[in-house]
Amino acid sequence: MTTSVMVVALSGISAPYAFAAEVGAQDEMFTLQAHQGNLTEIAAGHDAGKNATTECVRHIGSALVRDHSKLDADLKTLAGKLQVTLPGSPSAQQKKELAAVRAKAGGPAYDAAWLTAQDTAHRRTLALIDKELMSGKNPEVEAAARAARPVVAMHLDMVRGGTCHPAEDAGTVRAGDGGYLAASDADADATLAGDAPRDDSLAATGVLSMAGGLLAAGGAAWSWRTRRRSAQRR
Repeated sequence: MTTSVMVVALSGISAPYAFAAEVGAQDEMFTLQAHQGNLTEIAAGHDAGKNATTECVRHIGSALVRDHSKLDADLKTLAGKLQVTLPGSPSAQQKKELAAVRAKAGGPAYDAAWLTAQDTAHRRTLALIDKELMSGKNPEVEAAARAARPVVAMHLDMVRGGTCHPAEDAGTVRAGDGGYLAASDADADATLAGDAPRDDSLAATGVLSMAGGLLAAGGAAWSWRTRRRSAQRR
C-alpha cells in the first residue's frame, strides 16, 4: 500500500514538470527583439572599430561585440529549444539608426553620435528586459532576460549621457552559463525586482515533503486496519 501511495503521490506532483513551460506572446516578443538588439550592437561595435577617432569609443565598441555575441549565442540556443524563429537582421528602424551614425564617419562628430545612439539603445534594451521580467511566462526566457540585464546595465554605464566611460567595463561575459556578470548578480537583481531567487531544490523538497505526508497517512491507515482486524478475531 505504501509503495502505491508513493507512486501516486510522485506522479501527481511531478506531472506539471513533464510538460514544457508555456511561451507567451511577451516571451516571444522579447526573444525576437533581444536578438535584433544583439545584432544591432554587434554591428555598431564593428562600426566603432573602423570609424571611431578615439581609443575610448573603439574600446567600448569591442566590448559590445564581445558581450552581445556571447549573449546572442545563448539566446539563439534557447530560441531553437523553444521553436521560436528569429529574424536574420536588425529591424528597419535599427538599420536606419546605424546608417545615421555611420554617415558621420571621418571626424569627432562620429564618436559623439555613436555614444548618444548607444545611450539610447541600451536604455531601450533595459526597458525591454524589465518588461519581460514583469510580464513573461516562460521561466527560461525570464532567466535569459535576467542574465542579460547586468551586462546591458554595464554597457549603459560605459556610454551614459553620451560620454565615454571605459573604466565601467567589468570584463568578459562567458557564453553558455548566463554570462559572467549574471552569475554573480542574478539573485541580487531578483531581490531588487521583488522576485524570490529560483531554486529547483525547493521544488524537490516540496515533492518529498508531500510524498512523506502521504506515506505517513497511508501507514497510519494500514496500522488502524491491522488493529481492527485483530480486535475482530478476538
